[in-house]
Amino acid sequence: AMLNQTEVSEFILLGLTNVQGLQHFFFISFLLLYLTSLLGNGAIVIMVISEPRLHTPMYFFLGNLSCLDIFYSTVTVPKMLTGFLFGHQPISFAGCLAQLHFFHFLGSTEAVLLATMAYDRYVAICNPLRYTLVMSPRACLLLAVASWSTGFVHALMHSVMTSQLSFCGHNHISHFFCDIKPLLNLACSNTSLNMTLLNVVTTSVALGPFTLIVLSYLYIISFVFQKVRPQEGRWKPFSTCASHLSIVTLFYVPVLFNYTPPSSGSSPKRDVQVSLMYSAVTPALSPLIYSLRNRQVRSALKKMLGRKL
Repeated sequence: AMLNQTEVSEFILLGLTNVQGLQHFFFISFLLLYLTSLLGNGAIVIMVISEPRLHTPMYFFLGNLSCLDIFYSTVTVPKMLTGFLFGHQPISFAGCLAQLHFFHFLGSTEAVLLATMAYDRYVAICNPLRYTLVMSPRACLLLAVASWSTGFVHALMHSVMTSQLSFCGHNHISHFFCDIKPLLNLACSNTSLNMTLLNVVTTSVALGPFTLIVLSYLYIISFVFQKVRPQEGRWKPFSTCASHLSIVTLFYVPVLFNYTPPSSGSSPKRDVQVSLMYSAVTPALSPLIYSLRNRQVRSALKKMLGRKL
């Protein structure tokens, strides 16, 4: 039966909108967001490397997160921007798989990294005396490597599984990048295993770290209310958590929307809007959140800019 079917060699990304006026508006908005993401996250990476005062576990993980965000927005946004300028974007089958792979690799790494950062805050607040022992440079490095590896293996599973599918019908993807769900809709072979993996594995890669984050914060809250006397200022331990919590919210609200079952019931249009949140908006906001909330980051930034000027 496979002989008379023409295999699809490339896909067409339909992008966000066909409305001419909107395309230019979107182009400028997302270009600005992308540049903000590159500059903001780039500044944090350089700062964490060059400023000895920031050579602590918290900033080591923040540097990893900023590095991730630079790659993450680069996987989808430039292609989306060319779409706004030149209309529908062709993308080869291999390019499509690469985009899918890196999107899920970096996205799931970020989920695990956010959980690692929550664990770091938990140890810092609830076990301050053992903090340097528990979060030794070696432990931090292992946790970071574990985060990146988990993300990589998870994405590899999806890209290998998707590469096994055959595509023979129409090749228009109503999205601005190659995500798994829109691709599964186009496949003409059986996708039930792929769908199961998406529902089971991807949901646990999203919910596992999320559960750890919630647990860390429950421990922190109960510790603060049991051990810290009101006059010592109960809010003080939370000040280092505030920026982390903001980013967790920005990242997880859309992710939980998009990837928790039933995946079948969600509308493609909403999927696209939600994906925009974490591929373009969140990476631009997270360095701002960290530098606004954080005195050490602000002073290091001033120092760095002072050297440049």
